Amino acid sequence: MAYWRRNSRQMEAAAGTVVVMKPAAAAVKPARPRSRMMRQYDLVERVRSYNPDTDEDLLNRAYVYAMVAHGEQTRASGDPYFSHPLEVAAILTNLKLDDATIVAALLHDTIEDTEATRTEIDNIFGHEIGALVEGLTKLKRLELVSREAKQAENLRKLLLAISNDVRVLLIKLADRLHNMRTLEFVPPASRQRIAEETLDIYAPLAGRMGMQEMREELEDLSFQSLDPDAFAVVMQRLDSLAERNRNLIGEIETQLSANLAKNGLSAEVTGRRKRPFSIWTKMERKSVGFEQLSDIYGFRVVLKDVEACYRALGVVHTTWPVVPGRFKDYISTPKQNDYRSIHTTVIGPGQQRVELQIRTEEMDQIAEIGIAAHAFYKDGVGSPTEMLKRESNAFAWLRHTIEVLSESSNPEEFLEHTKLELFHDQVFCFTPKGKLIALPRAANVIDFAYAVHTDVGNSAVGCKINGKFAPLSSELQNGDEVEVLTSAAQEAPPSAWESLAVTGKARAAIRRATRTAVRDQYAGLGRRIVERLFVRAKIEYADDKLKGALPRLARPSIDEVMASVGRGELRASDVARAMYPDYKEERLGRFAGKRDPADNAKLKAPGGAARVTSVIPIRGINSDLPVKFAPNGGAVPGDRIVGIVSPGEGITIYPIQSPALKDFEEEPERWLDVKWDVDETTPQRFPARLFVQNVNEPGSLAQIATVIAEHDGNIDNINMSRRSPDFTELTIDLEVYDLKHLSAIIAQLRAKAVVAKVERVNG
Repeated sequence: MAYWRRNSRQMEAAAGTVVVMKPAAAAVKPARPRSRMMRQYDLVERVRSYNPDTDEDLLNRAYVYAMVAHGEQTRASGDPYFSHPLEVAAILTNLKLDDATIVAALLHDTIEDTEATRTEIDNIFGHEIGALVEGLTKLKRLELVSREAKQAENLRKLLLAISNDVRVLLIKLADRLHNMRTLEFVPPASRQRIAEETLDIYAPLAGRMGMQEMREELEDLSFQSLDPDAFAVVMQRLDSLAERNRNLIGEIETQLSANLAKNGLSAEVTGRRKRPFSIWTKMERKSVGFEQLSDIYGFRVVLKDVEACYRALGVVHTTWPVVPGRFKDYISTPKQNDYRSIHTTVIGPGQQRVELQIRTEEMDQIAEIGIAAHAFYKDGVGSPTEMLKRESNAFAWLRHTIEVLSESSNPEEFLEHTKLELFHDQVFCFTPKGKLIALPRAANVIDFAYAVHTDVGNSAVGCKINGKFAPLSSELQNGDEVEVLTSAAQEAPPSAWESLAVTGKARAAIRRATRTAVRDQYAGLGRRIVERLFVRAKIEYADDKLKGALPRLARPSIDEVMASVGRGELRASDVARAMYPDYKEERLGRFAGKRDPADNAKLKAPGGAARVTSVIPIRGINSDLPVKFAPNGGAVPGDRIVGIVSPGEGITIYPIQSPALKDFEEEPERWLDVKWDVDETTPQRFPARLFVQNVNEPGSLAQIATVIAEHDGNIDNINMSRRSPDFTELTIDLEVYDLKHLSAIIAQLRAKAVVAKVERVNG
């Protein structure tokens, strides 16, 4: 979200042809704080205007306590420090919040900046207010723009604090808003950090809580501080446009009101131009100049009830032409922050595009002040936070976000997913049964599947979008009906899905499932290695006996022991010794005598005939064991094979004639006896490599490829080199079903006149 990090050329291109002189940027400054501070009776009257039953004594005591506590402290502007908590309280009275919130706002800096203590505040104002003030004190110590890991941890603390009592967030947002209004008095270095922090964290949080008016002001103040030149460009163009269209807003308001009244609808119609930051981001996102933006002005139509809203929509659409693709109904499908409204764009008077938002009075209030519109001061059962759990989707989103993000395995992931959740726009899709699923824009079917349920995501193998088969990576559009096809045979999703998923929930679930699957593979391999050793040593293995030996192995569970053996971190003989202290490891013999290097077929695994018991079956790359094949030649069913354990990688399968096995002669403990265990009813391919020397003439490569294709082989890779003008050497990596299949392909290649030589490569 670093919209301010750009050069002057980018700025001029996005802004059109306007050139702004440097003094113009300096001329735009935030307004100074008011010189006259709000008095006690002013504060009480502001609260009483929306809450006649306010506790005047509580408000008066808090006012005097905070004023005395801050004493002669001053702000960077030179104003008394006490003016700041007063302004924060004033902002919160505009949101019509309860007495405890207003009092906590007055006291929010006392523990941090004065000699006041939590105990003292509890004794004077009660535990509820003391808890709010202490929560704000902890938040004040957080720097959200810092090193990534530290920033992530601080953000985690912030979200946890506000999830316990959302009033902490409301006070913090008001505190940040007043600080941004007086940012000009802060040193430049701190000003940059605070503005970045506001734009990255606090403004999106305000938006997520539905507090659109506060979000817009925070964004504009941050934008003005971070990129004053760009801010000046946008403001100049807006002022110029307003001068040219001086009467346009009034004309459209009048026509709209008249048309609605003619159809028996009483509506309050107000128009306004969009905010500078909103315009600038749209210019950046669409790579257009100011003159190319067609919806600078927006109009709000407020009516008495939902039925009137839809009637007004009909009037508007029959009066002016509708702009296709610009209609959204957030009344029938509200946003997650409780926002409800009908959006449409029409070609209005003077061929001007007019963006309309049609809503009721209640919807209008929620659109402006969001979560604060749930009247805390009204009588109700339970605490304000408990009321919000019942009434507010925005608060439900907050708690759900924290629950999902807490599953992130490291702080950087937490930060990444949190910012994603804060910034995304939404797309609404449906299950075949009609359940609404809200996802971030650009989400795909994988995200949809995990939004339905983690088990659905883990077992997804295909999908239908609007009744048609589609890839799981398909990007979803508003209104899509998505059916996810699942298979019980898929226990874990492919790890590559993590890079395709958009939502934090899907990524975390995929990462967790793949970690579990890999761990299970290693545990399965480890168990087979351990049981094989016990059979060879003729000693009894039992899980109960191993459980008693866990402390000696420094592992918390039997599965962890087996996984450690499978990964090569622990030897099977260590497990045997932990269970049977008198166990003596049988040292496997080394190779006897010297061999002709060319006599690879006679290579035997260390230990000779004694190693024929408890052979581990190999089913291929999709088996329940972590298996891969020799990197320079592979192995196919029909080969005599041996397994080599590689720490952290599992088993590598080599043909017994592979010269690479000589590298492991001095490490007999890494050798495993393995055998093929291929299901003939579900054939699968295995890797092999061929060396081909062919005549260098047109069409020779095509003939070789045709032979492989006609015999149902699959070419993975071809590497070509020319040793002489007449011949070309090919190294072909291909996939075949077994040794018989490979031999048939080799025989057919040798029969071709263009092939001088073909042989299998044993890696």
